[in-house]
Amino acid sequence: QDDGSVVGLLQEIQKTYRYLPEEVLKVVSERLDLSLTNLYGLATFYSSFRLEPVGKYHVCVCVGTACHVNGAPKVTEAIERELGIAAGDTTEDGNFTLETVNCLGACALGPLVVINGEYHGKIDQKGVPKLLKKYEVAQ
Repeated sequence: QDDGSVVGLLQEIQKTYRYLPEEVLKVVSERLDLSLTNLYGLATFYSSFRLEPVGKYHVCVCVGTACHVNGAPKVTEAIERELGIAAGDTTEDGNFTLETVNCLGACALGPLVVINGEYHGKIDQKGVPKLLKKYEVAQ
């Protein structure tokens, strides 16, 4: 097995489960005759893989330079306050996971919040409750 095909398999697993469950990694390890340590090594090397479940709504706040200068720290604080969690955590009900990322490549839209792939640009802390409400209502 080359690492490329294993990474592709891990991507498919994550697409299905939205993270890499330990039980599934154990099955892959057995079936492909790969050590679990090697699988975890790959999963932790690539930042796109998650070893913990993410919420129904994956909220990413860009904290890159342009977004930071335009108020991303205050937006992050407002989201943390609204959801009652810190960046890196998931709400108890499993609905929201909050992350900060270094750059999403849309600097002109900063501060930028991406929720499940939907871009929301020029967000300020006052707009956070309305933005999150849009997703809470959709549940």
